[in-house]
Amino acid sequence: MDTEQLYETYKPLLFSVAYRMTGSVMDSEDIVQEAFLTFSRLDNEKVIENEKAYLCKIVMNSSLDKLRSAASKREVYTGEWLPEPIVNEANDPSNTYLIKESISTAYLLLLQQLSEVERAVFILREVFQYNYEEIAMIVEKSSTNCRQIYHRSKKSMTNRPKASALDFHSMKSSVEQFCFALQKGNIDKMLELLRTDAVYIADGGGKVTAAIKPIYSATRIVFLFTSILKKLPENNKIEFKVVNGSPGVVVLIDGIVAYVLSFEFEADQISRIYMVANPDKLSHLLIKG
Repeated sequence: MDTEQLYETYKPLLFSVAYRMTGSVMDSEDIVQEAFLTFSRLDNEKVIENEKAYLCKIVMNSSLDKLRSAASKREVYTGEWLPEPIVNEANDPSNTYLIKESISTAYLLLLQQLSEVERAVFILREVFQYNYEEIAMIVEKSSTNCRQIYHRSKKSMTNRPKASALDFHSMKSSVEQFCFALQKGNIDKMLELLRTDAVYIADGGGKVTAAIKPIYSATRIVFLFTSILKKLPENNKIEFKVVNGSPGVVVLIDGIVAYVLSFEFEADQISRIYMVANPDKLSHLLIKG
């Protein structure tokens, strides 16, 4: 295949690898673009037997470099860190590489607990089902070492999000009911939809006002949300979207995305609410007319 065909074929896969590694939509897009530019500059006489693996290796190396260069910034990041949200229309099917639970906000946060190399091996094995020989070629370690890294990483990922008893449409209904109850001031309904031990995590990055630490308990979350609603300007608009593969909410002010919320469920109730408010993490989203 020529470079253009390779781009059409492998861009979704390569983007999803980079995104799971970095948690950044913009960085992932840059990494993928650079990977294909690098590939196009290769000497025509150089034979690449496995183009997919070769491109994946370029993307993984760039992702690792990006993570290492960003490590010091993460240490001084103001408040909680959340990944940049991927937002799709509520009626649009997500890309085949993004619909799995491994794109959820909760799962991406768990991946952040692994070291860079552990994350690379775990993602390639667990999410994309690469064999150890392929992983070894990509991360430049022995297959035996990769196997050990994977098993060690898997033990660290024991606190995975529990599977919800609700299907997508039921979760979407609960998110909509929560927002409608908030708008109507129906506190009892909001408390009914939230687990009593629910957690709210916001990422303002020090750029906008947002809770610096997690907010625990349904009662405190409801109080916070009712306070936030009162402070929103009248020209706000709430849209229901798919955020990181699950039902979510986008709040626009003056037609510009101001907040993106994603939800985690346990059993049939909302267990966690994640809100990205850092404008740097929302700039990849289109401004609404």
